Amino acid sequence: MENQEFAEIRKKLSKTQKEIAILLGVSLKAICSYEQGWRSVPGHVERQLLFLLSRKHQSNQLNCWEIRKCPDEKKRKCPAWEFKSGEFCWFISGTICDNTVYGSLDEKLTICKDCEVMKKIK
Repeated sequence: MENQEFAEIRKKLSKTQKEIAILLGVSLKAICSYEQGWRSVPGHVERQLLFLLSRKHQSNQLNCWEIRKCPDEKKRKCPAWEFKSGEFCWFISGTICDNTVYGSLDEKLTICKDCEVMKKIK
């Protein structure tokens, strides 16, 4: 996540740097560093920030498997479907996006950024 994107999401959440630091469980200095581009935003912080954004702006969102039109055999193997979490597919590691299971959170979030499910959240 780029520093400008981090700051934009914080503003969409209507939070000060201090308030978002408390919500994310990091220091105010870390938030300042993310927004200035001095430090990269860790995957776990990015995921938490996106979760807060998804909850703030929830709508009648469809499940990811409906949006992506996944066939039944793919759905049955996917943790998002197993745990009935289609609006949180980006939050769950091990989902089967692009017919690949991404092991690391950073790899997964990179793929999710271009996904139509994530675009509905942002």
